[in-house]
Amino acid sequence: MKVAIVHDWLVNYGGAERVVEAMLSIYPDADIYTLVYDEAKMGKIFPKEKVHTSFVQNIPGATKIYTKLLSFMPRAFESFDFSGYDLVLCSSSSCAKGVITPPSVPHIAYVHSPMRYAWDQYHDYQKRSSALVGFFMDLQMPSIRLWDYVSSQRIDKIITNSNYIRRRIKKYWNLDSDVIYPPVDTDRLEPNGKPAEDFYVVFSRFVPYKRIDLAISACGKTGRKLVVIGGGSQEAELKSLAASFKDSNITFTGRISDDEVKDYLQHCKAMIFSAEEDFGIIPVEAQACGRPVIAFGKGGSLETVVDGVTGVFFDNQEQDAVIEALNKFEELDSKNQFDQQKIVEHAKSFSTQRFCNQLKDKINEVLKDFSK
Repeated sequence: MKVAIVHDWLVNYGGAERVVEAMLSIYPDADIYTLVYDEAKMGKIFPKEKVHTSFVQNIPGATKIYTKLLSFMPRAFESFDFSGYDLVLCSSSSCAKGVITPPSVPHIAYVHSPMRYAWDQYHDYQKRSSALVGFFMDLQMPSIRLWDYVSSQRIDKIITNSNYIRRRIKKYWNLDSDVIYPPVDTDRLEPNGKPAEDFYVVFSRFVPYKRIDLAISACGKTGRKLVVIGGGSQEAELKSLAASFKDSNITFTGRISDDEVKDYLQHCKAMIFSAEEDFGIIPVEAQACGRPVIAFGKGGSLETVVDGVTGVFFDNQEQDAVIEALNKFEELDSKNQFDQQKIVEHAKSFSTQRFCNQLKDKINEVLKDFSK
């Protein structure tokens, strides 16, 4: 069977690219189609000879400015010809799901989310943009939304990463979808068998919606020790916030290796996760290391963290709510509420093997229907 895998872009490795990697493990001979491809960053995982790029790849600096080329994306993905394939699998949070396939070729899309900047997060993106960018967003978005809706109607089967996104798909596309949680590499993570140390950890990109400021301000105000792992556009702002607390006990590690991250996750008291995510792989990774998660109780966290069993929730993205959750966690932890084995077993329910098995079953269902 000749299979094509389509992904928005291959320029950095993250959760969405793990999905593509898992798809490729199911169909190792598949071809990969994408908007743009950075061989230097992605060549070891996705070999150049397997990757087909769109005409956007020929634009100078495309692998750096691709997010600014939204107006080209619908035409780029519709230009791919899949007439010689037996199956098209898409991994999409932008325009990849808009490919055109022949009626006899099943198109299955794993949708991480309908484009956030076109729908529910449009106003947030606009507020953070310059006046010029905001002007072009206003001009461009009505036609992008129309294309996004129309192109969604030609998908044969939609699979998504959480019930949270399933509701978003229903709202914006008026389509039903099946939930298969994304793959988490739980096999490389495990507890270290030692008692937790007296510090909390945050691991994230430093961007506004991750709300790392909440963890910093909550720990800074209460004198709790916090290790902040990662980097990004907010780095100077977050370091300034941490320094504003007298006798701050907050450490920034910068970007560190996977093994170093694992070591912090294994030793920490708990992870603090303040973002409203579609799913959220990092809290699952912390749980795979046997550590509980203190999470904002909205979005994907409600599906990855079990309140009172693998962590605790806070209801509002406010400093006092995080402090209250920290106090609640420490009270429960002092009573040995959090069983490490149960936490690890819960995390393993999100494994890569589980994802591949469930995806293969769903693909076989669709292929069976197409064979009738």
